Amino acid sequence: MMEILAGIFVLSGSFFALIAAIGILRLPDVLVRMHASTKAGTLACGLILLGVALVFGEFTISFRCIAIVTFMILTAPVASHMIGRAAVRTGVPLWRGRGKPMTPEKWDLKVDKPAN
Repeated sequence: MMEILAGIFVLSGSFFALIAAIGILRLPDVLVRMHASTKAGTLACGLILLGVALVFGEFTISFRCIAIVTFMILTAPVASHMIGRAAVRTGVPLWRGRGKPMTPEKWDLKVDKPAN
């Protein structure tokens, strides 16, 4: 029964890793790509490592899996934020479909209200 549950966790983690890879390839902007890879990649890593911890069932391996997932949860958002900040500050062209372009000169973007 544990092998089946671990297989479900590993397959669902693989699915989210695939979604993250497709997001990196298909999404139009560095900020949106970064969001997809960070969120789905962290979830995929966590699910796969949960499956690994269930299969092996040893304390040392489970502790390592928990440590890896904790490290991923703590560092992935910070790294994602720094990459996004560097992209905006260096002037990487952003997707035009998001409204007003975000540039380092205009940090205070105000959304125009639609006319009624």
